[in-house]
Amino acid sequence: MARKLKSDKWLFGAAFFLVCVSVVMVYSALAGKAMDATSISVQLMARQATWVLVGSLLMVVVMRVDYRAWQHPTVINTALGGVFAALVLLALMKLFGTGHDVKGAVRWLGVGGIGIQPSEFAKLAVILFVAKLLSQRLDRINDFRSVLLPVGCVLGVLAMLILYQPDLGTTVSIAIVAFTMLFAGGLSLQYLGLSALVAVPTLYVLVWNSEYRRLRLTAFLDPWADPLGSGFQIIQSLIAVGTGGYFGRGLMEGVQKLRFLPEPQTDFIYAVIAEELGLVGAVAVLLALIVIAWRGLRIAANAQDSFGAFLAIGLTAMMAVQGLINISVVLGLLPTKGLPLPFVSAGGSSMLVNLIGLGILLNVSQHATSES
Repeated sequence: MARKLKSDKWLFGAAFFLVCVSVVMVYSALAGKAMDATSISVQLMARQATWVLVGSLLMVVVMRVDYRAWQHPTVINTALGGVFAALVLLALMKLFGTGHDVKGAVRWLGVGGIGIQPSEFAKLAVILFVAKLLSQRLDRINDFRSVLLPVGCVLGVLAMLILYQPDLGTTVSIAIVAFTMLFAGGLSLQYLGLSALVAVPTLYVLVWNSEYRRLRLTAFLDPWADPLGSGFQIIQSLIAVGTGGYFGRGLMEGVQKLRFLPEPQTDFIYAVIAEELGLVGAVAVLLALIVIAWRGLRIAANAQDSFGAFLAIGLTAMMAVQGLINISVVLGLLPTKGLPLPFVSAGGSSMLVNLIGLGILLNVSQHATSES
């Protein structure tokens, strides 16, 4: 008799909690930003709820697809090809000045009046590609031509296209996820060290040759040196977190989102949560992300095959790394970087990618070799 397939309830519960927090807190953050323009805030909350609904439907569909179907060459090649094509189109649009420019960045493609961010979907494409490659060539993981060269080529081309937008944060997060998968596969520390030697000076050049990145770095080191300029974001974020206390000011009662805290519904939504729901709310969100990381790694350990294991590791790293970076930025532990908080921040592309990734991860859990 066939075993009844069951998904990981802890993983689903933690993600469901974060999605519910998203709809409520996005409304709260946007209501403040709209300065009591209730109709506008309700409209924007409805948009976020729509993304959640669409993403949830996709998650349910994906959850019912055997994860082993994703390793088919046609699927992986189509995913990579589609992402490359979209990123090249964005680069051409930026080059000729026809793209949708937001604060100097061209990252969104308009599809039927809806903005889609291809770099978000690049994360899923890279995870599928690396998981398949490692499952086939795990015994040759330290062979430069067999594994490192193809991974390096894919990451290199993606990095150039995404950096041109520009979007350093997404580039770094994709690289971290890929190298996490390689490390889990047993990549020699020698190669990891060499990669770091290349990455550090490259990041230095990228940061120091860009004025706004350089200002973000200096603001991180000493935000009070320019409290009304480059240090404004992090100072306002820390004020929001610090004034929340144990139980917060109360839902909708936050002050920093009222034109003080930049992008309260996206990059700094964790600061809004900390101010309005206090330490209790902030810790609850953090614990939910920890549960997702814990269950994801457990699913990887119990996966039926190596492809499932690496797929689970990559998807878990995608969510955990981005969550860690976002929260660290809000708490002043990292320089300001425009990365959303998974399952929580406003934004359609990020929500869709994380819910699709969750659906794949839940399917891997259904085929686990033991109860988890």
